[in-house]
Amino acid sequence: MSKLAEGRALLLVNPNARRGQEQIAPIVERLERSRLSVTVEKFEALPEIARDIVRLRHMADLVVVCGGDGSVSSAAMATMESGLPMGIIPMGTANDLARTLNIPMDLLQAADVIARGRTRRIDVGTVNGHAFFNVASIGLSTELAQGLDPVLKKRFGRLGYALAAMKVLTRAVRFHAKITEKGAAIEVETYQIAVGNGRHYGGGNVVEETAEIDDGHLDLYSLEMTNLWKLALMIRSFRSGTHGAWREVRTARCVEFDIETRKPMPVNTDGEIVTSTPAHFKVHPKAISVFAPPSVGSPGRTEMFRRATSADLELSALRR
Repeated sequence: MSKLAEGRALLLVNPNARRGQEQIAPIVERLERSRLSVTVEKFEALPEIARDIVRLRHMADLVVVCGGDGSVSSAAMATMESGLPMGIIPMGTANDLARTLNIPMDLLQAADVIARGRTRRIDVGTVNGHAFFNVASIGLSTELAQGLDPVLKKRFGRLGYALAAMKVLTRAVRFHAKITEKGAAIEVETYQIAVGNGRHYGGGNVVEETAEIDDGHLDLYSLEMTNLWKLALMIRSFRSGTHGAWREVRTARCVEFDIETRKPMPVNTDGEIVTSTPAHFKVHPKAISVFAPPSVGSPGRTEMFRRATSADLELSALRR
């Protein structure tokens, strides 16, 4: 693959990310080998990311975010408006966007992906104007995000999420919501409504088995069981994205959704609480360019190809 032409990289570092205290110098050195000049800017709070991009965009040809999914999503709107491509150095806990894009978890290998210069245009989801790449949700995962101790998260990583999830499940209750899609509304009693833009979320769960981050639509699911502990039986299906096969899980696919609740409820986007209901969700197809390995052979597309091939074979057999 060809290297990047000589250019300027704005490297935004979140020192509060799980791996945010690791040495930046080797990453800078690896990028500079590819003829990039690198400006390093650290931020302490997520809202600073967008301000840094707006303030420094004139001295950059690309933006590189060193942090977790929340950091990357916080950079999305400003990066979109700047028109600059974005690189990702996965320093967070779950790193679901990096997982979706097949970006290595090894920091130097992730820097090599940027150095090679191959980009991929991907979709961005928004809820009430706030960007997300993976999933935005109302209910259980929001309670988890609110109750997760940052120290526990940084020290124990995904185990910290699991411990906090157990605590949330013991006191969870269903809530009433109205979901509107293409002008048609349905009212539900649910524990969680999630709207996915990408493929992976929650440390490796799959939004929907055929979902891709450049497919131009959003995937919704709603957990409408009466016994929440049945989730224990569904764990494998959430890891593979086949949870829609359970009758207690409502699914839908569209480019826009509206969700209303009886009282305002917080909305979690990629691990951060950013807004509340009523919530308007929308997909922005191929809105941003990200440095990533080739996307050929991704699981979602493989599954769609398998289904199409199977259908063709069945049709061919009927015609004989």
